Amino acid sequence: MNLSMNDTHLVTVEQLERFVSASRDMHFVGMTRVEKYLWLEKLLQRFWYRTARKKNKSVIKTYAMKMTGYSDAQMTRLLKTYCETKHLPVSNSPRRSRFETCYTKEDIARLVETDNAHGRLSGKATRELFRRAYEVFGDERYVRLKNISISHLYNLRETRQYVSHASTFTKTSSVRSQIGERRKPYPEGKPGYIRVDSVHQGDLDKEKGVYHINLVDEVTQWEIVCCVEGISEAFLLPVLEEAMKQFPFVILAFHSDNGSEYINHQVARLLNKMVVEQTKSRARHSNDNALAETKNGSVIRKHMGYVHIPKQFAKRIHLFYQTYFNNYLNFHRPSGYARTITNEKGKQQKIYDTYETPYEHFKKIPDAEQCLRPDVTFTQLDTLAHASDDNTCATMMQKAKRELFKSFRL
Repeated sequence: MNLSMNDTHLVTVEQLERFVSASRDMHFVGMTRVEKYLWLEKLLQRFWYRTARKKNKSVIKTYAMKMTGYSDAQMTRLLKTYCETKHLPVSNSPRRSRFETCYTKEDIARLVETDNAHGRLSGKATRELFRRAYEVFGDERYVRLKNISISHLYNLRETRQYVSHASTFTKTSSVRSQIGERRKPYPEGKPGYIRVDSVHQGDLDKEKGVYHINLVDEVTQWEIVCCVEGISEAFLLPVLEEAMKQFPFVILAFHSDNGSEYINHQVARLLNKMVVEQTKSRARHSNDNALAETKNGSVIRKHMGYVHIPKQFAKRIHLFYQTYFNNYLNFHRPSGYARTITNEKGKQQKIYDTYETPYEHFKKIPDAEQCLRPDVTFTQLDTLAHASDDNTCATMMQKAKRELFKSFRL
């Protein structure tokens, strides 16, 4: 509806109020900015807006907003201007504050030339080049740029002229994977929250060594160690699936660092098939996977060392793990379990005063039998745990390990 309509017949605030109520679903558009300002000024003069009661001012404002289409904030500014000056500015072009242009297109061209020649140095280094160009080498073209602020130098680097002519490149941005949730798992005393990490057995003459895959349950510290030739999907996926089936309890969650060997679609599909939640470590939270990192040093590095082992021996090492090593770790090697105490200042401290095997710790968990896999019973596990005493099992494991290392030299 055109705002040049004749509304002079509206002479009372009550008439305005009834009009607003009747036209609640109507929207008025049209007229130029100047015409709107002139119409609004006449409206405010006709109803003596500056001296009107507060309630009447509200009705007049609502009517004016309805007719002009202006927002509440914009109308408030206009009414304030009218009350202070008794009229509204009616210029055809809005008056905007404009800063004087200090740096010209030629200055931006000098910036592009300098950045292309030097590979886009830092702001301070670039300004020093401008100063040297003017003061040392007498180039008058840099008279304005020699004193440019660092922040404004970066502003010039964002201009269209600079972007279209500069030949510098930014570093490749890191790829953010949507696989896995970035958070620390909270098992709340339940087994089945697995931490996993890879341990590389060194390089020799650009030849990769074997990789140890270490899976540890956060609550019971039940540990399964495997060995593969490489960490590609062809080697890793079958071993991961095999290892997760060796835990006596149901796996609920799988936590790793952000390495691509675990954060990929193949591993995600495997975990989805097994109905296992996948999480990954957070940035700047080195303790998120601390348990697996600790076991890497105290178990794998202690027994396998740091010397390069060629990848062709991966199957032998894996067979040693499955036959001797994992059985020793879970049934005959005590681990430390911490309890947390809090002092009067609220500081928490972990005390390691409980040492027992992972199997013993698992059996003490409330309702532990309900956590077992359907095909596993405590009777079966007790048979494995009492097949030999701790020293006998450890002696057999060490003997098999020595024979394994001897086979590397054959």
